[in-house]
Amino acid sequence: MQPTSTTIVEVSPRDGLQNEAKILSTEQKLELIRRSIAAGIKRIEATSFVNPNRVPQMADAEAVMAAVPRRPDIQYIGLALNVRGAERAVAAGVDEINYVVITTDKYNMANQGCLTADTLAGWPKVAAMARAAGKTATFTMAATFGCPFEGEVPVQRVVDLAREGAKENPSEIILADSIGVGVPTDIEAKVAAVREALPGIPLRCHFHNTRNTGIANLVAGLRAGVSGFDASIGGIGGCPFAPGATGNIPTEDVVYMLNRMGVETGVDLEELIDTAKWLSGVLEKTMPGMLSRAGNFPRAA
Repeated sequence: MQPTSTTIVEVSPRDGLQNEAKILSTEQKLELIRRSIAAGIKRIEATSFVNPNRVPQMADAEAVMAAVPRRPDIQYIGLALNVRGAERAVAAGVDEINYVVITTDKYNMANQGCLTADTLAGWPKVAAMARAAGKTATFTMAATFGCPFEGEVPVQRVVDLAREGAKENPSEIILADSIGVGVPTDIEAKVAAVREALPGIPLRCHFHNTRNTGIANLVAGLRAGVSGFDASIGGIGGCPFAPGATGNIPTEDVVYMLNRMGVETGVDLEELIDTAKWLSGVLEKTMPGMLSRAGNFPRAA
């Protein structure tokens, strides 16, 4: 049954900026975060704790977290790919660790320098660390819907990995279309399979719009009962190690659609549009998202 409300997790400060040629200053990143909060977004993936030599866009992770506006209703997420990254995230004061395991070995090797099983082996330590520090931990299965190196990812592979992740009782399991190859029938099938295997675990979805299917995939996820989705203002972003990455689903486009569908987001659309335009100027590029160019409908009188 389709939810009547949904939670948007804003990922532009992390997944959005990590694939941009222009590296923003810490203050520019903080302004993006402040603008996201002003739009009503409550969960923000603020940065990632990864090797700065491999992802220089995230080299100031600790500086960002030291200066973010702290409010009891705002939750800051830090991405980690290993135990060391999670240790940095906890020390920096994140509210939630997003731990990422890729479904295929070749992509995990390209992105994280080790096999899937090696990254998975760190998950119990990360989950325990989060619990000890009073943080939450989420488990992201990247490349759930396809791999740039190994091709199709079987449903059973996704279910098996989800079961492993669920052993540590994450606050959510995230099904991520890291390279934007999924279509609505893929989303329906894999969400249903994971939900059947793990009925008590909340699910979230992370879609890229690389092949222009991301918005349709969100609707499929919504109708499959998922009530949390990642999105990126302007539609910027993508994995630096995924060939052909062209962006995430744009937050403002998503909110426009959900508003028209009668699904509550709690997000101010005009603030998002203004922020997408601001970000376009900062990055000196046209945003992949459409709404910041087309405008809202109906227009205010």
